Amino acid sequence: MNDGTPVVVPCDEASGFKLTAHALEQVLTPRTRWLILNSPGNPTGAIYSRDELQALAAVLRGHPRVAVLWDEVYEHIWFCDAPPPHLLHAAPDLRERTLLVNGVSKTYAMTGWRVGWGAGPEPLARAMTVIQSQATSGANAIGQAAAAAALQSDDQRFVGEARAAYARRAVLVTEALATVPGLVVLPPQGAFFVYANCTALIGRVRPGGSVISSDTDFVDWLLEAEGVAVVDGPSYGLSPYIRLSIAASDAVLAQAVQRIARAVAALKAPE
Repeated sequence: MNDGTPVVVPCDEASGFKLTAHALEQVLTPRTRWLILNSPGNPTGAIYSRDELQALAAVLRGHPRVAVLWDEVYEHIWFCDAPPPHLLHAAPDLRERTLLVNGVSKTYAMTGWRVGWGAGPEPLARAMTVIQSQATSGANAIGQAAAAAALQSDDQRFVGEARAAYARRAVLVTEALATVPGLVVLPPQGAFFVYANCTALIGRVRPGGSVISSDTDFVDWLLEAEGVAVVDGPSYGLSPYIRLSIAASDAVLAQAVQRIARAVAALKAPE
């Protein structure tokens, strides 16, 4: 809208799917205006440690014109021993140039109602309102009322119960996929996805003779062979991977990984 040019910095498996201070320093220029970070992240479930956030903040202090959009929509879905560190706890001096973005979609399982918010410096909020009021002023009233009720309720047991369920399902899926030859999984630390590396399956041959030439082909094969729907790596900028959602029942997930194993077993090595 403001003729900005997105610059995507690759964050590969070797870095835990996270932006490093060195990588950030390499791409910042006098024209850079925003840094977008999310933790826990989609699709990998990666979480930034306090030390990693402080290292990024040290770089940002040398670039005072760069604001930060901190996407914390998965803030309550984590599988660590303690809640993930917050950017503004690690670097409170960045407060006046940080926009927090959140919503009820993930924490309260209200994905279809599309209700969220931003919180940041007042001048930024006023500028955002100029556009937002024309673009999303139709947020449904029922969704807004439900969001308010969820946030203001004294009973937040659902949040902890849901987090425990997601943590259990993350282990279930990760351990099951680890037994499937050709798939490699870095266990997620949060969110509700598993991002599996399928490099070893590229080049395998379907029973009909066609070759799995990409992760997109592999996604198609899982759907065709076993009715399992996953998302390909290129949709998130990194190949060859597949993203599986664990926002389903334990029984459905157990069946899904069994089907994935059968689909993989049906593929043959190239002659």
